[in-house]
Amino acid sequence: MFDIGFWELALIGLVALLVVGPERLPKVARTAGKWIGRGRRLVQSVKADIDREIKAEELKEILERQARHNPLEEIQEIGHDLDRSLRGTRDSAEAPPPKADPPPPKA
Repeated sequence: MFDIGFWELALIGLVALLVVGPERLPKVARTAGKWIGRGRRLVQSVKADIDREIKAEELKEILERQARHNPLEEIQEIGHDLDRSLRGTRDSAEAPPPKADPPPPKA
């Protein structure tokens, strides 16, 4: 994240020593460490929450895809397609059957 080397840290420490003073420097450093730790934990918590949400969305999408993908329906559709193609082949090879007269109305 930040590219801070030894000399940058030494300069920050020297400035802090001059500004804060040697008596209060340990307390300030401890307080700064606590705040930095809290900030890191907050960032890690947010990252974990985002990862959990992404995984939940991916799982939801997978479950929806599986719910839409019904093998039985797919097999039935293939059977209907095969039946239609066989009827089309049979009908084109033979003459169409004669139409039957409608039955007489009942009185």
